Parts: sequence; C-alpha cells; structure tokens
Amino acid sequence: MKVRVNLFKKTDLSYDIEIHESANMAELICSDNFGLKYCIITDSNLEKSLGKKLLDQFKKQGANAELVSFPSGEKNKNLKTVAGILEKMHEFGFDRRDCVVALGGGITGDIAGFVASIYMRGINFVQIPTTLLAMADSSIGGKTGVDLKSAKNYAGTFHQPKKVYISLDYLDSLPKKEISNGLSEVVKHAILSDKEFFSFLEQNADKLLARDRKTISFVVKKNCQVKAAVVEKDEKESNYRRIVNFGHTIGHALEVLGHYEKYSHGEAISIGMIVESEISEQLGLLKKEDVERIRALFKKLDLPIKVSGFGTERIIAETKKDKKAVSGKVYYSIPARLGKMYSVQDDYGILVDEKIVKIALGRCT
Repeated sequence: MKVRVNLFKKTDLSYDIEIHESANMAELICSDNFGLKYCIITDSNLEKSLGKKLLDQFKKQGANAELVSFPSGEKNKNLKTVAGILEKMHEFGFDRRDCVVALGGGITGDIAGFVASIYMRGINFVQIPTTLLAMADSSIGGKTGVDLKSAKNYAGTFHQPKKVYISLDYLDSLPKKEISNGLSEVVKHAILSDKEFFSFLEQNADKLLARDRKTISFVVKKNCQVKAAVVEKDEKESNYRRIVNFGHTIGHALEVLGHYEKYSHGEAISIGMIVESEISEQLGLLKKEDVERIRALFKKLDLPIKVSGFGTERIIAETKKDKKAVSGKVYYSIPARLGKMYSVQDDYGILVDEKIVKIALGRCT
C-alpha cells in the first residue's frame, strides 16, 4: 500500500536587474511592493552611513522598516551571525508577508539571502549591491550561504531575489582595493564567455581603476548579462553553472588557509584563475600566450598572481574539502580557450590529475 504525494509544478522565479547612475532605493523598492515591512540587513561598516540613510528613505516613503546589522568581515559569515539576525527579526515582528533588503557586498548578500530563505521557511528579499564584486557577480543567481569553521559556503540555499537594484554611485566611495577586488570576477566572466570582452578589459584597465563612469557602467551591464545567461541555463549548478567556479577551487582553499584575512575574495580568485589557467595549458587547451595575457591583465588591475605562505600539499589537501569535491576527488572548471570553457561530454566539472595541479601550483609560487 502506498500514497503518492504529487508535487510537480513550474514556478517562474524570473526577476529584473535595474542599473541606475544614482537612485533613491527605498522609493524604487516601495513602488515594487515586495513586502509590507522591510528588514534592511547590512554590516557594521555600512550601518551608520548607507544603512541609516536607506532606513530614513523608507521612513520618508511612509514604509515600515528596521535596520539589522552584523559585524563586518568574512570571519563573521557564519551560522552564529545568522542566528542573531533571525532572533532580531523575530523581535521586530517580521512575518511571511515582509521582505529582506540586502545592503552591501557579497558577504552581506550571502548572509541576508540565506536569512530570507530560512526565516519562516522563506520570505522575499531584494539585493542592493554596494561593491563592484557584488554588482558584477554575487548579487545575481540566488546562491546564499555562510561558512563553517573549516569550509567556505558549506551551509546555504538557492533563494532567488525578487529584484536586484544597482546604483553606480556606491562605487565612488569604495577604496581602490575594492575596485580591484571586483574586477577579478569581471575578468573571470570575460574568460569564460567573451574573448572580445577580455580584449576590452586589457585596453581599458586604467579607466576601470580610475572609475571612469562610462566604462564602469558598460562593464557592470555586461557582467550582469553574462551571469544572468549562465543562471538561466542552470539555476542550481547541476552542470553548466559550474563554469563560474573557474578559479574558485584553488581560490577558496587560499581563503580558508589564510583565515579570510591574508587574501580578499577577489585576490584569492585571481590567483586561483592563474593556477587553473596553468592547469588548462598543461592539458593542451589554453595557449601559453593566453595564460600570459591573463597574468598580465591581473597585474594591470593590481591583483596578485602568485601563491605565497602555503605549501602545495596544504593547498591540495584543502581543495579536497571544497563542497565541489566528490569522495575526495577534486573537480575543476577550466577554460578551453579565451571565451569558452572546457567540457567532457558536456560535463563542465573536470577531474584533474593531482600531479598536474602540483605543477601548476609550482609555476605560481
């Protein structure tokens, strides 16, 4: 005897990414009406500046809103932080009809999205990315989550935002290092999808670092288009979406080994892309001159290209703990050439001989 529960259904999770030169975010969000009340989640660095300003904007719109912050930094991207935010939201009386507003960079977006996905089993949330990295990559695609003590992004969900609101004005106050940090993911998108875009970045590196508004605006829009196209093909990373993990297998290992302090995310990923480009060359895919072009572009953008402080064995051991590893086997996403990623029988997770990884790491020390 059995009873079947039929749950097959189609759900439209589509959403818009709005890119503005400057905008009153509260006015835009209220006009879209994604919640009866809004919980702004931001970190301690932005709480008194952008957080308070956004809260005031909501109040001027006559909207009910509260501001909840957490200590800044990747070391605080954990379940303890999530629990504290959930308790605060309950104290403020948020319910299923309300909406979370993620205000900040990639860490804030990951935490706020995760909170929204599990609070009362899931409520609406929107993204307001304030860093180039978040605008170009992490705010799009619905990946949420936090780190465990020894593993990055091991606790998480897929929870798509209702909308992403981008204001390029936020970039004006960022330190130069944060611009470089975001450009790491920009270069990644060019390598995996568009060799002409890669050439554009080579030719306009100085303008990007100088925050030339026309160049930055083009780059942000282009990256949103690239990331959106990948997510549309494979929302939950069953295969094709793995291509955006290029550089992240080695990069995440470096972040963990450095206790999230030695390298920023963008810095770790730039090194990871160099190592994984070297892997590609050894496999007879990327041309040596293209690996050198990637290396040269990262140098132009003030991003690191060499591993320091960790031995090869430690790095390889750490990659085996990555959530993309299966039964201790490490899979990589590697380029076939500039503008196209490599696949084996349409599988974009590539098992690489450890000897090749060691040689690649050796070339990057």
